[in-house]
Amino acid sequence: MSVAEAKAAARKAAFARRKVAHGRAGPGQSARLMEFLTDHRGKCIAGYMPINSEIDPLPAMAEAALHGPVAIPVIEAAGRPLRFARWTPDMPLVDGPFKARIPADPEFLVPEIIIVPLVAFDRSGGRLGYGGGFYDRTLERLRAERAILAVGYAFAAQEADALPKEPNDAPLDLVVTQTRCIVPRPASDPLAR
Repeated sequence: MSVAEAKAAARKAAFARRKVAHGRAGPGQSARLMEFLTDHRGKCIAGYMPINSEIDPLPAMAEAALHGPVAIPVIEAAGRPLRFARWTPDMPLVDGPFKARIPADPEFLVPEIIIVPLVAFDRSGGRLGYGGGFYDRTLERLRAERAILAVGYAFAAQEADALPKEPNDAPLDLVVTQTRCIVPRPASDPLAR
């Protein structure tokens, strides 16, 4: 099985787990993310506008916006890194690519912390996205310029034992779920499970 085929199979299984977790989610699912962001008040944070069955970061983003700038991703073109535009809870938004809402009049920022949506994650910091490579390109570009903290945000049910990886897959620095924060360990570390 090729890496692309393995990723497609892992993605299909993860979408099913995420859909079930989303259906069972109640209020307060962003409490752990809020708790994590409290230690980073005043820093520029990039979140995302949730689509489909993604876990909702908006309550945590709204809280963070009381203390510093918050941005959301803007897709400019296929094959290009994302840019991040300032976001506030009450600002006018328009439809962007892939059903994600974006600011009507974007003011671009460079975040210090990026809350990364995902389909699946593993304990070694692996992330499986939708397959477009937007976050991989973005993290590679930003990490070449400065220190960036990439925080995966997901339901605990989106965890996989091990994900297929390619050399250009950008690792996560931390994963926050509705129940806990996970610091990734190398796959060779016996404590990774």
